[in-house]
Amino acid sequence: MKKGIHPEFFPEATVTCSCGATWVTGSTRPEIRTDVCSACHPFYTGEQRIIDTAGQVERFMKRLQIKQDMDQSRQAIVSAREAEEQAVRRARARGDDVEAAREAVRQEVEAE
Repeated sequence: MKKGIHPEFFPEATVTCSCGATWVTGSTRPEIRTDVCSACHPFYTGEQRIIDTAGQVERFMKRLQIKQDMDQSRQAIVSAREAEEQAVRRARARGDDVEAAREAVRQEVEAE
């Protein structure tokens, strides 16, 4: 090893986590501070914890809610179309007025 080009090594460096856990390891820094360790990381503890950084969680939850609302409205539209198609098929099978059956289903859907 060349002399003078390597950083100083501290064999008793102290690592401190924001949860309060501490341990000793070897490092080029005498003291290390970390946000998450194996004692508090959700992957290792099994708990679900969300660390909010600048409102990202709120923005995600808002987008998720909008998507769920859109999915519900799409589902309502699809079920209304299916009901209309089914009423038209029944009306054709009976020989009734197709437009009257269609209009009746539309009024039922609007009433809901």
